[in-house]
Amino acid sequence: MRREIAGKLFPQGIGGVIFDCDGVIIDSRTTNGIYYNRILEHFGLPPMTPEQERYSFMATARQALEYILPPELHAQIDYVTSEVVVYRRDILPLLRLCDGFRDVVEWLHAHGVRMAIDTNRTGVGMQTVLDIFGLPPYFNPVVAADTPGIAPKPSPQGAEFILAAWGLPPQRVLFVGDSSHDGNAAAGAGIPFAAFGNEELPGDIVALNYAALRAAIAESVEQQTCS
Repeated sequence: MRREIAGKLFPQGIGGVIFDCDGVIIDSRTTNGIYYNRILEHFGLPPMTPEQERYSFMATARQALEYILPPELHAQIDYVTSEVVVYRRDILPLLRLCDGFRDVVEWLHAHGVRMAIDTNRTGVGMQTVLDIFGLPPYFNPVVAADTPGIAPKPSPQGAEFILAAWGLPPQRVLFVGDSSHDGNAAAGAGIPFAAFGNEELPGDIVALNYAALRAAIAESVEQQTCS
């Protein structure tokens, strides 16, 4: 993505960046698949189909489980996730930060760019991710799937809440995500969207990694510093 395109998107510079979590902050596609497939295995069901994988990666955990499990098993979801396949115990140790994320966060912070998170993880789950990786306290607000009064993505309510908290217009904010849920949330709030790590996902900016994202928005970030 050429820098001049980002410059046209942000004529007044970038004042804030909203990050999705899974696939953007943490490289979790494989580990999430392990989690859901272990639950399916517990019930004697086959692994997820490609369509189930795509949906589960965008959805909340509850939505994903209700999607991949037949209705007659929904009443057992709470039991199996708390006693049989426990995410914190079995899956969290397998997670890794996306390459380059920490460096980009420090770079944005050094240039006075605000940062927030809009995720379909639960609030407790998101805070656990921040804690286990020792990420700096730069992310405010953190909007989760269970944040009161805010519908999860693809609803734009989380992004709109962040804009209001910052007092910034959508034209000065970038939403970085890797799914159509993220893109729809950004579009609904009028925020330019960076499709991350997914060349098939449409976006105002397409960046397969953080080196490409940083190169694309560098001038707009530096303009924020000078404004």
